[in-house]
Amino acid sequence: MTDDERSGHGAGGRHAAGRTPDETSEGSVGASPDPGDPGEPTPPQGLPLPDPLTDTGRHALIEPDEVAPPLPPPDPLAAQAAPVAPVAPGDVRSGRVRRYAPLAAAAVVVALLAGLAGGWIGWTLAGQSVSAGALGRPLPQADPASAQLTPVEAVAEKVLPSVVLLKVEGGGPGEDEGSGIVLSPDGLVLTNDHVVSAAATGGTITALLQDGRAFTGRITGRDSGSDLALVRLDGAGGLTAADLGNSESLRVGQQVVAIGAPLGLDGTVTTGIVSALDRAVSVGGEQGGQATVLNAVQHDAPINPGNSGGPLVDLQGRVVGVNSAIASTGGSQGGSIGVGFSIPVNQARRVADELNRTGRATRAVLGVTVTGVGQPASGGAVVGQVTPGGPAAQAGLHPGDVVLRVADRPIADGDELVAAIRDHEPGEQVGLTLADRQVTVTLAGEPS
Repeated sequence: MTDDERSGHGAGGRHAAGRTPDETSEGSVGASPDPGDPGEPTPPQGLPLPDPLTDTGRHALIEPDEVAPPLPPPDPLAAQAAPVAPVAPGDVRSGRVRRYAPLAAAAVVVALLAGLAGGWIGWTLAGQSVSAGALGRPLPQADPASAQLTPVEAVAEKVLPSVVLLKVEGGGPGEDEGSGIVLSPDGLVLTNDHVVSAAATGGTITALLQDGRAFTGRITGRDSGSDLALVRLDGAGGLTAADLGNSESLRVGQQVVAIGAPLGLDGTVTTGIVSALDRAVSVGGEQGGQATVLNAVQHDAPINPGNSGGPLVDLQGRVVGVNSAIASTGGSQGGSIGVGFSIPVNQARRVADELNRTGRATRAVLGVTVTGVGQPASGGAVVGQVTPGGPAAQAGLHPGDVVLRVADRPIADGDELVAAIRDHEPGEQVGLTLADRQVTVTLAGEPS
């Protein structure tokens, strides 16, 4: 806004100062005739008569009831020769001012009324402009069917019916909660072993679906070594099975979506990216048992306790991982810090298939133990003991050998070696790069 707009007027808003009606400009009093001119009457003292050649109206001292002397007829030649100058406001004779005073008063009244009307119209328009703002506009029609979904919205719409909330009550006080992935319409659900382990000795499992249905579940297979388990929902039918993807196609930086029930809030959707692949993660064993080493997909989609067992999916809505663990900064209240870990779906699918067919799963083994003694600064896993007759012994490994690579995967320490071996299947041949040579081993299998 300019200064003129703030003051309410610009340069054109200044009012011209006109003369008042009792002021007289030059030429308003006619020139007196020469007394020596013959034939001209001598005017009375103090009352000059108007000059018919210069005055066009009555003199200011002539009252309205006096009779003015007749004006001479206009000279057509003079009218053509000299243009008539416009009359300034101060040149109007008082006689005419008085004669048109009612009209002037009426004009003033009209102007005042016009001003009031303009102000009222402006005030009304201002009120309408307020009412026509955000609060005055009607809400748009809600039409979800015609709205185009974003990629994450489409993923949520597709995957949410395939995710369940699992409530587990064990023999002790309280209850555990987690998530599960529907694998079949008749109620086969994949989840983490640590979610349902409390119900393995007589507890109960209740599964809540997104559509509000609830089913009682029972464990049909567990694998603590991979932290996976299968649950069957009794009496279930018509469930929406999830689509499984291929975790080998994941790329660092790829967008992913996590779905589950963090802190019991079922149907929660979060999004992030793949932060790293083949991340060796050691998670605590149940009740002080042996730790489980996961060959995990690291991502920053926020997950919290309760997300465990739920799916990590790509933007096509295909499951690429099973959310299983998070990193924390310590303290009694752990929460998401943007570092989550998921079991690759290829590994989870193999274990789930074995659990569904046999009730137990196997895992690939190399037949060695690892030690931190003599750990080289350049990295690698130091072989401790070698199992006689095992795959490593048959390939010629000895205690003290340093494993630098499993196939094309670099090995930084002992956890990396364990995770890399578990990423393969029993019976598979794998090349090992040692510090001084290369060997090929055929991995064995053992109950997990």
